[in-house]
Amino acid sequence: MPVTPFAADDLARLSDTLTDVVSDGGTPGGVIVCGTRDGQRDVLAMGTVAPELGADAPDKSTVYDVASLTKVVATWPLVGRALDVGLLDLDQPVRGYLPPMSGEAPSGEATVRQLIAHTSGLRASTRLDLYRGKGTPLHELLCREPLEEAPGGHRYINRGYILLGLALAHVHGRPLDALAAEMWQDLGMTATVYGPVGRGRNVAPTEQRIPGAPRIWGAPHDDNAGLLGGIAGHAGVFSTARDLARFGEALLTAYRAGDRDPLGMWLRASLVPQATIERGLDRGLSWILAAGGQVAYHHGFTGTSLYLAPAVGRYLAICTNAVYHGPARSRIAPLRALALKTVSAV
Repeated sequence: MPVTPFAADDLARLSDTLTDVVSDGGTPGGVIVCGTRDGQRDVLAMGTVAPELGADAPDKSTVYDVASLTKVVATWPLVGRALDVGLLDLDQPVRGYLPPMSGEAPSGEATVRQLIAHTSGLRASTRLDLYRGKGTPLHELLCREPLEEAPGGHRYINRGYILLGLALAHVHGRPLDALAAEMWQDLGMTATVYGPVGRGRNVAPTEQRIPGAPRIWGAPHDDNAGLLGGIAGHAGVFSTARDLARFGEALLTAYRAGDRDPLGMWLRASLVPQATIERGLDRGLSWILAAGGQVAYHHGFTGTSLYLAPAVGRYLAICTNAVYHGPARSRIAPLRALALKTVSAV
């Protein structure tokens, strides 16, 4: 059965809102792809890649630092693959999937499910620079940390995904970026990579942290990902609107196949609420669930988002470098709110 494409009025509202965000200084520019499971795509692009590049306009091939979209574009599907072949178990402590360590490891007792659903109770603040010179492997330092609160409640915690990235590399005996690259190749996401990437006119820069210093350009905006060489379970991936569209199509196609497709089974399992974030929002396995569970989405701090409406076969991907002008969340909030409202409308 054909999927209902996005209505012309909806596309116009999204285009106008993106234009307003750019005009108000929320981001130099951005790209939105509104697509369907069966390959229909509408691409909206506004503004510039960056003022330093003059009038160069972004398009579906412009490379953006997707920040925390790494969690759903890299770590989440790799966890699903590892579960499928028996290398991980959702309800076992993560310490069993890391190199051996001696002594107590309170944070290592968190299960894979708790880590991926942000219900582990681990410390929320993550400063990997404080671990420099310790002479102990990172996984041990993280696992030996005491819990900040009892497991079960929702709190967004990056270090849980850092541990998941380390666990994936260990159980496979291969680097995380190699695992991800193979998966993205399978999905046709040929422009998606872990950073750093070469600074170029097709790469959107992010923030200038210190006046007079170079802008972050091609390197991960996330400091902890940078300290890990750009390769981490929580951040560090660079992608394009076109590749996020390919990812959205792959997920929706797999969802429709259900039990006939391991990725579809994993997506369906991930849309079961694990904890309440706030009224009207739940956390699934990685994804935020909204609209009564009809929409799953995730944001990246740099100004990126991906929305899925599996039941109606539609997705919406947003790529901006809103953090170019400072913290991105408030500046692009109107666009994100409209995207959430629009993706499931029929």
